[in-house]
Amino acid sequence: VPLTNGGKAKCKMRMHGPRRALKTRRCIGMSDANIHLERSGQIAVVTLDRPKRLHAFNEEMFNLLEERAAELAAALPRVIIITATGKRSFSAGFDVHPDNPMVQRIVDSVTTKDEGPARSAIERIRRAVDAFVSLPVPIIAALNGDAYGGGAELAVRVDLRVMDRDAVISFSETKLGLMPDWGGGAALARLVGASRAAELVLTARKVSADEALSMGLVSRVCPSGGALEEALGIASLIAENGPRAVRHALALIRNSRNQSYDAS
Repeated sequence: VPLTNGGKAKCKMRMHGPRRALKTRRCIGMSDANIHLERSGQIAVVTLDRPKRLHAFNEEMFNLLEERAAELAAALPRVIIITATGKRSFSAGFDVHPDNPMVQRIVDSVTTKDEGPARSAIERIRRAVDAFVSLPVPIIAALNGDAYGGGAELAVRVDLRVMDRDAVISFSETKLGLMPDWGGGAALARLVGASRAAELVLTARKVSADEALSMGLVSRVCPSGGALEEALGIASLIAENGPRAVRHALALIRNSRNQSYDAS
């Protein structure tokens, strides 16, 4: 996938195999849960890599997301992209498989009618997600595949979204008797309006890429397999601009939902 600069290729990145053009490559080996952090110039790419579970988040994935957020905060790039390996899934959201320790704690919470463990699990999710999405530089979600539940929430909580034409997005938690606890419910309402957000969350229906584009849920729809390339093109354009101006403009946009026109 070419990383472009005004139409001229600067380096090459590939979804599979070694990315020799990138300056750093960070991951945790010997585990099915990985989140890679790789950099090229002023652009960082965070890649979810847990394909056997469709990049669903268990406790280790939340820990890794928070670790990557800390690494990025310590050496901020100008733009961050978050994507996933492969073409099938961006993220299936929360891993509801019984081998996820967080699931057992939630089940125990229901069984004992003690809200503490469930509340603790939600706080753990929000701490990791909030740490990542609050980084003070533009964050682009490259939806290389389907985004369900928390994966959809993570996507709407960042600043820009580009979506593979073959992908779908679904705020599917209510099908499982769950709430959109990653902060995506409010973020979705701000993007598409309260009424449409209610329809998407309460029905948990699948939204195609074209429909997502028409309602303003995503910024661009890409040919199959092209989400990362499209995101890199946008990131390159942003990275060419004044970094302080970009950060201040981004802060203004993020905060404008709670400000008057005069205050902004």
